[in-house]
Amino acid sequence: MPTLMVQGTTSDAGKSTLVTALCRWLARRDIKVAPFKPQNMALNSAVTVDGGEIGRAQAVQAEAAGLAPHTDMNPVLLKPNTDVGAQVIIQGQAVGCMDAIEYHAYKTTAMQAVLNSHVRLASQYRVVMVEGAGSPAEINLREGDIANMGFAEAVDCPVLLIADIDKGGVFAHLVGTLELLSPSERARVKGFVINRFRGDITLLQPGIDWLEQRTGIAVLGVLPYLHDLHLEAEDAINARQPDKCEHTLKVVVPVLPRMSNHTDFDPLRLHPQVDLQLVCAGEPIPAADLIILPGSKSVRADLEILREQGWDSAIKRHLRYGGRLLGICGGFQMLGAQIHDPLGLEGPPGSADGLGLLDFSTTLYANKRLAQVSGHLTLGQATVRGYEIHAGVSTGPALDSPLVKLEGGRLDGARSADQLIAGTYLHGLFESPDASRALLQWAGLDAPVIQDYAALRARDIDRLADLVQNHLDTERLDVLLGIHP
Repeated sequence: MPTLMVQGTTSDAGKSTLVTALCRWLARRDIKVAPFKPQNMALNSAVTVDGGEIGRAQAVQAEAAGLAPHTDMNPVLLKPNTDVGAQVIIQGQAVGCMDAIEYHAYKTTAMQAVLNSHVRLASQYRVVMVEGAGSPAEINLREGDIANMGFAEAVDCPVLLIADIDKGGVFAHLVGTLELLSPSERARVKGFVINRFRGDITLLQPGIDWLEQRTGIAVLGVLPYLHDLHLEAEDAINARQPDKCEHTLKVVVPVLPRMSNHTDFDPLRLHPQVDLQLVCAGEPIPAADLIILPGSKSVRADLEILREQGWDSAIKRHLRYGGRLLGICGGFQMLGAQIHDPLGLEGPPGSADGLGLLDFSTTLYANKRLAQVSGHLTLGQATVRGYEIHAGVSTGPALDSPLVKLEGGRLDGARSADQLIAGTYLHGLFESPDASRALLQWAGLDAPVIQDYAALRARDIDRLADLVQNHLDTERLDVLLGIHP
């Protein structure tokens, strides 16, 4: 079945965005399409309908295609837990932690999982839209490649190459990338897409003419820069905020080295009454109404960094002045008395003291809990939907005062007796309008605006599909996809 791959000249060239746009463009034409990324390295992940985890970008692409996310859409996910190592997740399930050398030797096994997943998707959908990773010109990674041209050659599919003109050097990026490809790889590139253009297109045309003459490859279109576009990031943190009301709730999130699922904070970043500040290493935690400790892929290591920055003292001072504190997943674990990692799942085996703000402890086990869940907050009985991705099991008296009552009777998280501190394992809390309103009221916002985050996301996916329709050569795309009138 037709497979088309989008590769980029650099990271953040627009691969995820273009695949999302193409998935929605095809779905709007009633063409069954599935997204696919052979290998992803990201700490933003999502839980799938079949009980695994994949990169967050592929979950968004599945939504664009009108599908529930499935593990076959991202068969290899690497979640870094050190500068040289990562947890390796194959078809949704963790198989262990490997350093770069170990994973390089493992790539043959990983490639088989990639090909098996692709075959299953290709048998169910008319089109498989594939996203590459990084750049195919990373020649040090060419041997055993499963993420870019190695996959394209294995399944014999055409490739579109996208480059970001907003960063400058777009023609050098495109030509230079081609020069570093082998002849067979170069022959797979059937079109260029120039992304994030602003200005008068006539001024760009001489460069496009030169590029097509120099390479013999057509430019399929130039996508304009979309202002106020929101698309959940694959890994990079998006700190851009729209204009806010005069009176806002001040929310601070300490940015930790292995922060995971920071898409939890996108609804807050976009909320008109929330001033979200991401505090990086070397910066003090400012006065705030609410501090949120985010998820983490290496909780003990991130907790050590938090202390080195002096943020633990700032958090306690914040509480003394009546500020609210919320911990999510790994951030929730930090609130407790101790964190035990006897198997060394996130670093050397051992234990570490938590912040000691709630009376419970956490032990990490090999099997992760991966689930999409729903229930009610104990704050005003607000309905909530979210997802769990964690290896920790928490126990202790603090859990007798939960933050969430899940369907089926299970309890989650904890609340302090003075109501200043709360924690939960649930990601996606602020995507639920009722839960978001209840949490913002708890944090001190008198009359929160109800925001439909899902509608905002769907609107911008449609905006991307409109770009494909209006700015790309759709007839050539149909030819590449084997779609005939």
